[in-house]
This record gives sequence, structure tokens and C-alpha cells, in this order.
Amino acid sequence: MKRIFTLSIFLSFGFMTAFAQHEHHAPAKKETKKTAAPAPKKKTSAEPAKPKPSKLQPIKDKPAPPPAKTHRKNQPSATPKTHAAPKVKATPPVTHQDHSQHHMPVADSAGKHQGHQMTPQDSLNQSKASSHEGHTMPMDTAKGHQHHPGMHMNHGAMASDTTQHAGMNHSMGMGGMSHAFSRNLPMNRNGSGTSWHPDATPMYGYMKHAGDWMLMFHGQLWLRYNRQDIFDKGSRGDSQLDAPNWFMGMAQREVGKRGLLRLSVMLSLDELTMGDRGYPLLFQSGETYGGGKRLVDRQHPHDLFSEISVGYTHMVNENVDVYGFLGYPAEPVIGPPVFMHRISAFNNPESPLGHHWQDATHITFGVATLGFRYKNFKLEGSNFTGREPDENRYDFDKARFDSYAARLSYNPTENWALQVSRGWLKSPESLEPEEDVTRTTASALYSRPLAGGGDRYFTSALIWGFNGGGHHQEHSAIAEANLQMDKTAVYGRYEYVQKTPGELDLASQFDHHEVFDVHALTLGTSQRVANFANTYLTLGVQATVFAPDKLLKPLYGKTPVSGEIYLRLNPGLMMGGSKKSGASGMEHQH
Repeated sequence: MKRIFTLSIFLSFGFMTAFAQHEHHAPAKKETKKTAAPAPKKKTSAEPAKPKPSKLQPIKDKPAPPPAKTHRKNQPSATPKTHAAPKVKATPPVTHQDHSQHHMPVADSAGKHQGHQMTPQDSLNQSKASSHEGHTMPMDTAKGHQHHPGMHMNHGAMASDTTQHAGMNHSMGMGGMSHAFSRNLPMNRNGSGTSWHPDATPMYGYMKHAGDWMLMFHGQLWLRYNRQDIFDKGSRGDSQLDAPNWFMGMAQREVGKRGLLRLSVMLSLDELTMGDRGYPLLFQSGETYGGGKRLVDRQHPHDLFSEISVGYTHMVNENVDVYGFLGYPAEPVIGPPVFMHRISAFNNPESPLGHHWQDATHITFGVATLGFRYKNFKLEGSNFTGREPDENRYDFDKARFDSYAARLSYNPTENWALQVSRGWLKSPESLEPEEDVTRTTASALYSRPLAGGGDRYFTSALIWGFNGGGHHQEHSAIAEANLQMDKTAVYGRYEYVQKTPGELDLASQFDHHEVFDVHALTLGTSQRVANFANTYLTLGVQATVFAPDKLLKPLYGKTPVSGEIYLRLNPGLMMGGSKKSGASGMEHQH
């Protein structure tokens, strides 16, 4: 009862405030002195029936008072006035509000929300109870859920999806504060390429509105000391001081009443900060360096231009979108969001060992994608270049468009994002040009805010990838999780991957049909040590224990151990937090 009473007071106050701020249409009238109401006439058969009482007036047995020549306290006039509203001492609880007389322009609606702090229950109940002229608000998880800067809203306690309030799409007139490929989905669902995160996923970045454009920036810069095989149990370890990095800028705007335009550029200075061989990582393989030499036990650097893309979405209705996406380079529809953009891997600077089984196509020189969304389902297909980037990290590789992929995505609730995908890759490895690969992936991503709001959440991912075709028949799997508790984080990753002798540069020692099973377990923790201008400086340490195949132990040791310590610089919490997080601009907790 206490909650219902409190809610009624909030709703009544909100209505009266809206009324005082948005009175218009009728010209101002001079107040007249209070006069006695005439005695009620006896009703006759020829007399017309009484009009029904307004929703804003309590139903009484008495006849309706005369027209508004008097100025009554505590009750707004049925005809809005242009002069300031009188002070109100108290109002009766209102459960349903009729806004049919309040034609509020979008710009006004956006501006009036500045500085309002709303509780989760207020936000939820307003979406259920309010009836705006011409707007219906079904509780559907595929509806737009956007807010404005200055509205610090904590939705952690809400059991419903974050994609509500489609009938009040506040992105209109605010530069398109929505998903990059839908005007009716929340921005939090953005993943790499066209992939989906759970709606409850926090976002880190900077945001700015410039006219009709919404501009965003994301990125990470690490300063790290990395030592593989700390105890020298094998002969494949190495150490390095390096600085992995990536930077991404995005711009989007609404086009007409149904269109949405999105532009994106992603850069990496990896080769400059870590060399053409990348960084040491036991059992990692893929791509080449130094004139065609195979990269083994190292993660390759990323290309300077990792994405240059454009996307356009057409909204058929609130539940249906169709879109196109072109990139050179960009990411086709294979796998979940790439590890660099997964929040479950946010604090781990290392690439997964199964990267080339799951999401290595995130840099592809030539991608064309078409997609269709119905509510929380999405089906999309890509035509793209199958060949992985060459070892020249500063050029643009040849666009071949010789490969294909399809992906089905489904977000059943705000906490889950599921996908299955398959890609038919033409000659992905330059050292094995005659071999094609059929890559199949499936994943489940989970995100949930923790009590207290702010930068507090739990995220996890379970991913499976399989490379088939030719003599390739290898599986990979990853289970990772990140527990963020404001400034402190604890995270982990378990990996299983199958490697061939060729991938580990052991073709001369083993039969090429041999398959090695490799397991790895990583545990780490990080601590935010500084927060300035919505930018975080974080100190972290992690260690990995490997369990190689018995055939590989003479080379790698029985259980090699690796470790690293790092400083990370990245934009602060943009969406997914509260005032406590110290993030500026958009601060929301889903």
C-alpha cells in the first residue's frame, strides 16, 4: 500500500507539473469575482442529458458547476489557460492521465526532462498508465527505450525488458539515441558489426550531439608487460612490453520518418606499439609476418583500418526493420560480438585461443550484409571476402566477395543474447590457398546489473566455434565472465581449442591429420585507480594456466603458466551506470 500511495503522489505531481508547463491553445482570460452558483433546474424530458464528467474531475452526485467563470483551487480548468497555473496544495490520486489536450512538441518533451530523477517503479508505471494521444504502449521487448542526458534512471529493479516505451521514442529530435540498426531498439544492444548484445549490457564511451547527428567514441589503450611461460617449463615462451589498442568512432542520424543512417570507423595502432609479430600468447596461431612466415604462439596485430562502414535501416513499423550494411573493411555475420567489444571480456587484454574459430572475421576487406528484424528475432546474410588480412597492416587488401554467411539472432529477454551462424569461407589462409573452411558458431551472452546501480554488473559468454572443410575438423569453446563492482573487477576465462600440427608449425614432426587438445584457464582482477573527464585508468593483473595435449608437453611443458600486469585507459561508463559511477552525460543502469 505504501508503494501504491507513493506512486499516486508522484503521478499526480507529474500531471500537475506537465499541466502548468504546457498550457496553451486558449487565449488568456481575466479572472472574475466568485459568484454564487444558480439553483439547479428541475430536469424535464425535453432537456438534454448531462455531459459525462471529465476524467480529471471526481464523479459527484451534484450537478456540474457552471462554465469556467470561477477560478477553483486544486483543480485544473478543462480549458487550458496561457497564464501561470495556480499553486496547488494537494491533488487526489490519479491512476490514469488523459493527455489528449496536451499537444507537446518533441523538442519540448525532450527539454522538459532535463534534470528529472525518476525511480524504476515510476518509469515502469508511467509507461503502463499514461495514455498519450495517438500513442499505444504495449509491453514488448522490441520497443525503443531511450532517455535523455540528465535523467539518471536506475532500471536494475525492473523485471520487464529495457526496450519499452516505443510510444514515447525520445530519440526523435535528439539526434537518434537508439540502436545503430533500429529506431525501436535500445542502444545497449549494439555489438560489433551488426551483432547483438543483451539489452542490459553497459556501454563505455563518449557521446555528443551535433545537430541531427549523434556522435560516439569507444576505445581502449593498454600499457602491459606480458610474460608467457613464466617458469620456463617449455621452449615456446616469450615476454614483451607492449600497448594493444583500438579506437572506434560512430555517427548516426535519423533520416525522414523511418530511416536511420549509421557511419563507423575503427582504427588500431597495434603494429606501431607491438611490432609486426604482435604479442606473445602460447598456443595462439593465425596469419603471417615477415614475408609469409607463420605466426605461432603469438597474436597478430590488427590492421590500421579495422572498419570503415556505412549502414542504412528502414523501419517498416515498430516490430519490423530491414537494413543494409557495407564495409571495407568490416565484419560479416559470423559469430557473436568480437572479443574486443564483449563486456564479458572487457578486462582481459588477450585474444581468445579460439579466435580463428569464432570471430576472426571481424576485419574483412569487403562486406555486404542484408538483415531483417522481427521483434527480438533477426535474420541476416553476408557476401564477403574469405581471405584474412595480409601482413601489411597499413594497406587495403583486395575485395573478393567470394564467401557467404548467415546468422540468426534472438534476444528473449533484456539479459540474454543468443545467436547461431555459419560461414562458407573461400581460402581464408594465405599459406593454405587451396583450402576452404566452413565455420559454424553458436553463442549465449548474459548481462545483469547488480544491486546499487553504478558501474556494477555481471556479464558472461558461452561460445562454440567449429572449423570444417578439407582436413579441418576442429572445435573450440570458451566460457568467460566478468564481475564488475564499481572500481574493482574479478574476471575469468576457460578455453578449449583443437589445433593441428600445421597451425603450431609442427608439420614436420607430426602427421598433418593429428589434432591436439589444448585447455587454458585465466583468472584476473583489476582496480580503477583514477577517473578524470569521464575517463578511467585501471590497474590489472592476470594469470593463465595451460593444459596442453600430452604430445605437446615436451615443447610446452606439463602446465605452463603465463601472467601479465597492465594499465588500461578507456572512456568511462556512458550507459549502464548511475551518478555513483561518475560517468557524465548518459548515465543509465539497465
